[in-house]
Amino acid sequence: MFATVRRYEGVTSPSEAGRLVSEDFIPLISQMPGFVAYYWVDAGAGVMISTSVFQDQSGAEESNKRAVGFVREKLASLLPNPPQVTAGEVVAHKAA
Repeated sequence: MFATVRRYEGVTSPSEAGRLVSEDFIPLISQMPGFVAYYWVDAGAGVMISTSVFQDQSGAEESNKRAVGFVREKLASLLPNPPQVTAGEVVAHKAA
């Protein structure tokens, strides 16, 4: 499995960003081949973190492209700063 974590700082409206991600982005990303999980976290103080998990690297890379496009088209005013992006192979995990 492969995961990507994106940290957004300076989020102007966490509640609106959460609404748009929930209503528009999650349905888009969850239909992608290899999708495992997606999380959108309000870390407080204008920081939001997304985590996406895919079965393979190609799915993770495609999700990153779609995330960039989605932010540009729908969230640019809410997420004014580029994210810090970390991605790599999942080497250990446990799910309920």
